[in-house]
Amino acid sequence: MKNTLAERLATFLAAYQPFSEIPFEELVPVAATLQIRTLEKNQILFKVDDPLHPFFYIVASGAINLSVVADAEETLLNRCETGEILGLRPFFAKNNYMMTAKAREESIVYGIPIDTFRPLLLTNSKVLDFLLQSFASTAPRNSLSTMGKSGLVNDTVRGPEGSTELQYLQSLSYDKKPLFVQASDTVQAVAQQMTDNLKQSAVILHNNMLLGVVTEHDLSSKIATGRLPLTAACQLIASKNYVFVPENTSLAEAQLSIIRHNAPLLLVSADGTETTAITGVIHLSDLISAQANNPGLLIKEIKKALSVSELKDLREKMTDFIQLAIEKKVPLSHVCAITGEVNMALIKRCIDLAILDYGSPPCRFAFLSTGSQGRKEQLLKTDQDHFLVYEDVAIDRVTAVREYFLRLSKRTTQFLSDIGYSECPNKHMANNLNWCKSFSDWIQQYSDWTSKPGLKNQENPGIFFDFELAAGEAKIEESLWEHVMSVVPKNKKFLAYLANEAIKRPPALGFFSKFNLEEDGEYKDLFDIKNRAILTYVEIARVISLSREIKGSTNTYSRFKQLAMLEPKHADVYQVASEAFLMLLKIRTNEGYKSGSDAAYIATDELSKSDRERLKSAILPLKELEEIVKSKFQLTFFS
Repeated sequence: MKNTLAERLATFLAAYQPFSEIPFEELVPVAATLQIRTLEKNQILFKVDDPLHPFFYIVASGAINLSVVADAEETLLNRCETGEILGLRPFFAKNNYMMTAKAREESIVYGIPIDTFRPLLLTNSKVLDFLLQSFASTAPRNSLSTMGKSGLVNDTVRGPEGSTELQYLQSLSYDKKPLFVQASDTVQAVAQQMTDNLKQSAVILHNNMLLGVVTEHDLSSKIATGRLPLTAACQLIASKNYVFVPENTSLAEAQLSIIRHNAPLLLVSADGTETTAITGVIHLSDLISAQANNPGLLIKEIKKALSVSELKDLREKMTDFIQLAIEKKVPLSHVCAITGEVNMALIKRCIDLAILDYGSPPCRFAFLSTGSQGRKEQLLKTDQDHFLVYEDVAIDRVTAVREYFLRLSKRTTQFLSDIGYSECPNKHMANNLNWCKSFSDWIQQYSDWTSKPGLKNQENPGIFFDFELAAGEAKIEESLWEHVMSVVPKNKKFLAYLANEAIKRPPALGFFSKFNLEEDGEYKDLFDIKNRAILTYVEIARVISLSREIKGSTNTYSRFKQLAMLEPKHADVYQVASEAFLMLLKIRTNEGYKSGSDAAYIATDELSKSDRERLKSAILPLKELEEIVKSKFQLTFFS
């Protein structure tokens, strides 16, 4: 008799890396041994200094926060959502956990026994590479010399498509003019050349053949100790403990090479082999220097910034990372998650600077991002979307409190504009009195939207159902979500309204699958990729997710992935939609960096033939999605 539960669990695992690399028949026995754990909100899965568990984990539903305490401050490093794995430390290290994993909301995690899973690593190199890259994606706390000795600070979260740290897409600065010496040169002569040229190493050649590398460590351990005289030939102290890597190696890839081969340095060549000329040397010090630009330190710099100009410079660093990520074909879901966290840090720091100007807030509040930032989909410097909720106060304080938060919001909005985020043309910002109000007023606002959908002259409120806390009290955000989830999923009329708004957007393709271009105005003959394609996916994912009471993520890609699990009948459509949505984001982002704009409108005739075909392919799933929406919400209320 088949173990149907094990097969269902194996089907879930197979949707995510690295499990997707494992044959299904090998996954089923692993799934049969899973430990299923239900965590209440704020319940800890493991904490700093806990002994290692015999499991690593994958999030089945909900969300798990990973945090550390540094400088007496708890810092959220990452959030693990459905399909993301965490707690890989027992695979690669012997010391206790160095992060805390805590449920952000009611969650289910599957514990995968390491002893059961480990044999699969021996037969599947892709799975091993995935886990190694994930574990290597966070830098050591002190020195890179501790790598390979359980020195990595990583309890690891890994996204469904890639590592969660920008080190995996971060380029390296290294010595691109190596010092070459001959095998017959004396140690003294080589040491003098290294000193004169400020080099940490010298590459030894004989008839253009590589014989080895002399490092400062070799000089100190083999010459300074008296083992060999200064007159000895340098080849006698040469080390052959090095690894070749290609010229475009990233920080994390370099770390990974050092871990796997226990090598003190890396030699760079065009193709990453010794058959082509050596063009550089990467030392441990290069990797240490590169840590200054990793996401954790970038966010730390943001937290300490004292001016908007500093914040603008830090945002430009993120722009460089995003462009490099696209060049290196890093999965966009991964890049979106990282960029979202950095953007949130920028928003929070703008609010901090505004508070320095106006003094401490008179009561608790929550500044909430909406739109693409609220969904963690903002890769370009698009416009601002946010609102502010402050707690209810005594009636005699209402006016003063409202005026304070309006001033604070206006200053924050100006700071964000100075960084490069233009103001929302629809005024969906907290500096607008309509979107800066008390908790009770917001509860009433959501109740009005849901109870009286489609009122004349009322704009579509959908954007306000994609909010994410940028600064302030998490409890206010949570209470607001609780209200939303208490009134929306059961309100068929409102859901039908949102559904109708989603599918009534102008079609992207016309007859013979030709792009429907703008016929007049400023954007004549351009394609509106934002409104005709991207936002249709966004709004369809939103309304179906709200109807299914999906919490924890407002990201469109993640919403479709979760829907594929919840609705097997439409799983294939949702899976294709999730990838199609990322393709649209990628095309828009590429065009945005080329043109220096937000690329809401693109010139399809300037796309390559392959990109035009990709664009069309990414639009086609909308037709099936629209049919699902029409059927699911029985669109009769607003027809």
